[in-house]
Amino acid sequence: MTDGKATVGRTAGLFLGAAVLRLALFTLFPGLPDLLTGRVEISTPVTSFKRLQEGLFLYNHNVSPYEGGVYHQAPLLLPLFSLLPNFATYPIFTYLLYIAVDLLSAHALLKIADSGEAGSSTLFTSPRRDKRWSGFVVAALFLFNPFTVATCIGRPTSVFTTCAILHAIANAIAGQSIAAIIALTFASYLSLYPLLLLPPLLLLAYDRRRFRRKTPFVFFVLRLGFLSSVLMILLGMSSILIDHTWEFLPSTYGVQLTLQDLTPNVGLWWYFFVEMFDSFRSFFLAVFWLHLASYVGGLTIRIRRQPLAVLTLLLGIFAIFKPYPSISDTSLFLGLVPLFRHVFPLMRYTFLVTAIIIYASFLGPAFYHLWIYAGSGNANFFYAITLVWGLGLSLLVCDLTFAVLRDEWEVERPEMVGKEIRQI
Repeated sequence: MTDGKATVGRTAGLFLGAAVLRLALFTLFPGLPDLLTGRVEISTPVTSFKRLQEGLFLYNHNVSPYEGGVYHQAPLLLPLFSLLPNFATYPIFTYLLYIAVDLLSAHALLKIADSGEAGSSTLFTSPRRDKRWSGFVVAALFLFNPFTVATCIGRPTSVFTTCAILHAIANAIAGQSIAAIIALTFASYLSLYPLLLLPPLLLLAYDRRRFRRKTPFVFFVLRLGFLSSVLMILLGMSSILIDHTWEFLPSTYGVQLTLQDLTPNVGLWWYFFVEMFDSFRSFFLAVFWLHLASYVGGLTIRIRRQPLAVLTLLLGIFAIFKPYPSISDTSLFLGLVPLFRHVFPLMRYTFLVTAIIIYASFLGPAFYHLWIYAGSGNANFFYAITLVWGLGLSLLVCDLTFAVLRDEWEVERPEMVGKEIRQI
C-alpha cells in the first residue's frame, strides 16, 4: 500500500504548502508566535525562545549569557542567531530559519520512509512489509501535524534537536555511519538525552554498512571514539565562545541532570520534585534518570533485529519521561509512528490512545488557565492532565511495542497467525 509515491514535483509542492502555511500563520496572526512561545506545552526552560533572546542580548553586549541564570541552552546557538538581523525589526528571517529546519526534518523523514527499513531490515523482514505508506505521506503527516506546526510557530530550539535526530537516523540507514554520528553528537550537544539513542543507532548503522571488513566490536569502538572527539570539539568551541570558561556546563547540562528549574511542563518530573523534601532529592533524581536509561538496553537487546523500531520506541519513552518534555518531542515520535503502518492492524488501543491524546490536548491549556490566570484551580489541575497525557503516550508506546513483537513472533511461529493471545 504505497500509493501517494513521492515525485520531485509532488514533494516540492508538499514542502511549499507546508512553508506557506507556516509563513501565513506567522504573518497573518502576528500575536500568535509570542502567545505560543509562552505556552509551557511548547517552551521549556531548556528550549524557550524567550530565554534564547535574553541570552542573545547578553551575548551581544559582551556579558556572559549564563550570568542571570535564565539561559540554559547550548552556547553555539548564540552565534547562529546573532548572524540573523535583529528579531524585533526583521522577524521574518527567524521565521524562515524555523520553517527551513522543519522542511529539513521532513526531508530526512521522507528518506527514512522510502528506505523501507521499518518493514524490512537487514535481519528481519515482515510479511506485512508491503502495507506501508510512502515517504510523501509520512512527510505530509509530520509537516501538517498540529503539534509540529505549533512547535514551529512557538520557535523553541528543540526543533534543531529533532532535525539532527532525524538526519542521524536517515544517514545510518543510508550506511553513512560517520555522518550519523556527527548528527547524533550535535543533537546530544543541544539536548543531552539523544546520547541514549547511541546503541540502537550504532546497530542500525552497522547493519546497513556498505563494507563489512570490521568486526562489530571494532566498529562500535571506532564510532564511539569519533563521537567523543566531535563532542569534545563542540564543547571546546563553546568554551572559547564563553571567554574560555566552562561555566556553561552546569547551566546547560547540569540543569537537566539536577532539575534546578521547576517551571511547569507536560512532563512528570516538575511537580514530583516541587513536593520532594531536599534530603531525598538526590536519591530520586538518580532513580528517575536510571528509569529513563533502563529502557535503552532492554529494548535494544529484545528487538535487536529492528533497530529503527527501537529508536522510535525510545523517542516515545523520552517524550514521556525526560526531565523537560514538550509537544516537540511528541511530534517527533508521532512522525516516526506512521513508518510502522504495516503493524497497525496488530495494535489494539488505537481509538483509546487517539481519544486520550485529543482529550489531554484540549484540557491541558484549559487547566493551566484555571490554575495560573483564573485562580480557580491549583497545580494539581494541570499536573493531573499531564498524567493523562503521559498515559496516552504510554499506551501508544506499549501498543506499538506489542505490535512489533507480535509481528516478529508470527514470523517465528506461522501457525499462530491470526490467533488471539493473552498477556499474563
